[in-house]
Amino acid sequence: MDSAEILPGVRVFSDRCLMLEEGRVMVIGDLHLGYERALEEEGFYLPRINTETIREALNRAICRHEPSAVILLGDIKHDFRRTRYEAREEILSLIRMLKAAAEVVVVKGNHDNFIQNVLSEEGILAVDHVDAGGFRLEHGHTDSGRRPVIIGHEHPSVRIRDPLSGGIKMACFLHLEEEGIIVLPPFSLLSSGTDLVSSDPESFMSPACRNADTDSAEVYGVSEIGVIPLGKLGEISDLEL
Repeated sequence: MDSAEILPGVRVFSDRCLMLEEGRVMVIGDLHLGYERALEEEGFYLPRINTETIREALNRAICRHEPSAVILLGDIKHDFRRTRYEAREEILSLIRMLKAAAEVVVVKGNHDNFIQNVLSEEGILAVDHVDAGGFRLEHGHTDSGRRPVIIGHEHPSVRIRDPLSGGIKMACFLHLEEEGIIVLPPFSLLSSGTDLVSSDPESFMSPACRNADTDSAEVYGVSEIGVIPLGKLGEISDLEL
């Protein structure tokens, strides 16, 4: 299946989007534009495909879901430092594409130190959080304490072992129903995240998850074949292809 309704009016999709039925709101997690450029400065060279891949994927998602509003849930850019001209143009080009189709709301992430300097050109004010569909939406690097809440920041994934290749990481959504927390995977395909199955619960990056019963989280893997319900995080072990 290409989607799963995790709560009435809340559906997650294999294209890493979450849709709030009320208001036709599409929520997208961490984009991390400029990730390859940051790696280059550390001596690692990758083809600069992340931004164009994200642009194409966002365009497909907009055409598919036809949202009235798009909420970008923080970490629009990867580099903490002041945004360079090339990075500004990447961000503005993507924002303009989204604005042509829907209202755009930008929530600030911990990587978005100077994002307001860029967004001002399009008349957008980056916010710490926004409320929609009965949810508080925030990046997740800090915790407002409001519930229910939808966050990013965590980059959740699970490792699936394969005797031949050594395995792959599968990005996933987390739903902590009793805690009132939903965690989105990163929209960037280069942000693979931490294997939550083999990690210590205290290694969660977001305060909301560190202070929650994460073993009870329902895990929804996302892949090219669709959304895959994997069960509760505390009961997952030794996944194999």
